Amino acid sequence: MRGAVLYEANTPLQIEDVSVDGPRDDEVLVRVAATGACHSDYHVMDGTWHGPGYPLPIILGHEAAGVVEKVGSSVRTTRPGDHVILSFAPNCGRCRMCTIGRPNLCTGMVSPPGRFQDGTRRHRKGDMEINCFGRGMSSFAEYSVVHESAAIPISKEVPLTVAALMGCAVMTGVGAVLNTAAVEPGSTVAVFATGGVGLNVVQGAVLANASRIIAVDLLDNKLDYASSFGATHTINASRQNAVEQIRELTDGLGVDYAFDAIGDARVSRACYDAVRRGGTAVVVGMAPTGTEIPIPATIAGEEKVVKGCFYGSTRPAVDFKRLVDFYQRGALKLDGMITRTYSLESINDAFDALSRGENARGVITPTN
Repeated sequence: MRGAVLYEANTPLQIEDVSVDGPRDDEVLVRVAATGACHSDYHVMDGTWHGPGYPLPIILGHEAAGVVEKVGSSVRTTRPGDHVILSFAPNCGRCRMCTIGRPNLCTGMVSPPGRFQDGTRRHRKGDMEINCFGRGMSSFAEYSVVHESAAIPISKEVPLTVAALMGCAVMTGVGAVLNTAAVEPGSTVAVFATGGVGLNVVQGAVLANASRIIAVDLLDNKLDYASSFGATHTINASRQNAVEQIRELTDGLGVDYAFDAIGDARVSRACYDAVRRGGTAVVVGMAPTGTEIPIPATIAGEEKVVKGCFYGSTRPAVDFKRLVDFYQRGALKLDGMITRTYSLESINDAFDALSRGENARGVITPTN
């Protein structure tokens, strides 16, 4: 198959002829129909995420949907021909986190960086082994092998380009609001950074019936996107002090909930400062390796809450189908989120556009 390989940070992805082994007994082989250009992939490409956790060479890609081609002998939840959303957080279903309903934090499916659950590398170019991304998933290729729990069957009526977005940006953003923060109706919400994830935090706040949804970004085009997806107010932080403006919009109190959707220590601190006493700041974006968030010791007197959010606190088997239902009922606007589609050969153009902040979301179609 063809795959996009990253050999070195700050260099273009190389389209190569590679092979992938599998599926094994509890795995699924999926033909990748669509995969999103996400900041998490870009963090590896530009070296923001580095070290032993991100071994090179690697095939990136984690926001995807496709069609099942083959299943292992013990797979019972899907079969060839099914349309599936891929989850980058497979789960064992047996560990403590899984059994208490938090499978996104599964401790039973841990594998060494760059390897599948059984400890092997499955991608090769000739004699050279290539690492996978995350826990055995690499969607910047024509085919991907994933654990059975990471392939969630959905209706064939949903376009696979749209379904791909549900695999990361939509699940992370909407889930941050509905699952992680459990935003109540009538709450006030601020969303810092309105890229793919941030726009879906906005949409999640709409679904939660928030009374005010304040979008913050540095680019006017991103704020225009946010308005079209449900933001009631926008703030360009390159021209205004976002925290001061948020307080002005909330009678000097601050918002009930603020979300850092980019993963930057300064933004996370701004979220903390933007919430009222007793409010909640949710860190959704994944920050650069080694960074820390400065939180004042007065947090005790403020009773503010700082929460991390991994993958929208998703329960993939439940939440992906809920997102599909929201989309089919018109409650989630996803078609308009896809600004442009790219062939696999044009994948570097997709990430160049991402770095310039041009797209709401760029989608790569490896097998179209």
